[in-house]
Amino acid sequence: MSGRPRPADDAAATPWRHLPNLISVFRIALVAPLLVTILLERYEFALVVTAVAGISDGVDGWLARRFRWQSKLGSVLDPAADKLMLVGCMVALGWLDEVPRWLVILVVARDAVIALGVLAWHRVLRNFEAHPSWLSKTTTLVQILFVLYVLADRAFGWHAAMAIPVWVVAVLTAASGLDYVVRWGRLARRELKGRSAVP
Repeated sequence: MSGRPRPADDAAATPWRHLPNLISVFRIALVAPLLVTILLERYEFALVVTAVAGISDGVDGWLARRFRWQSKLGSVLDPAADKLMLVGCMVALGWLDEVPRWLVILVVARDAVIALGVLAWHRVLRNFEAHPSWLSKTTTLVQILFVLYVLADRAFGWHAAMAIPVWVVAVLTAASGLDYVVRWGRLARRELKGRSAVP
């Protein structure tokens, strides 16, 4: 055998494999200026920063899939960047009373419950994994669209109705949080039961 690396090996060996992670770090670095622009009520600039973050999110995901540059670090950095930006925007908008504060508390509480649950389960079950459900993905997408909707409304002076979007986000957030607790709880109990049955 020649020992020549396969294409996947070449992809893993190239220094460019770290590019998606660097882009995720760049998105995390954008969180601070984004929050500052919101707090200063410079909503046009906030939209620009959000657009740059969204484009970079798509680019790093495409690079990771296209060239097989996925990594364990990337699986942490990518959702962390999204959550920091989303939750940060909600908190800043809530501080300015642009969105109801009870909704901000609901969004933050859901993510806190999920984060604490993941840490607890990984501590007890080690390699236990649970993937986001369609409800969770839909909730995150709707939350992102809601933040963009609020920023655009303030930037362009639409004075659009907020009641229905607020309640849609609230219902989905509460439902997905409950879904996480119930679904992951069942999986965790099943995993623990299976391990206790092993001699």
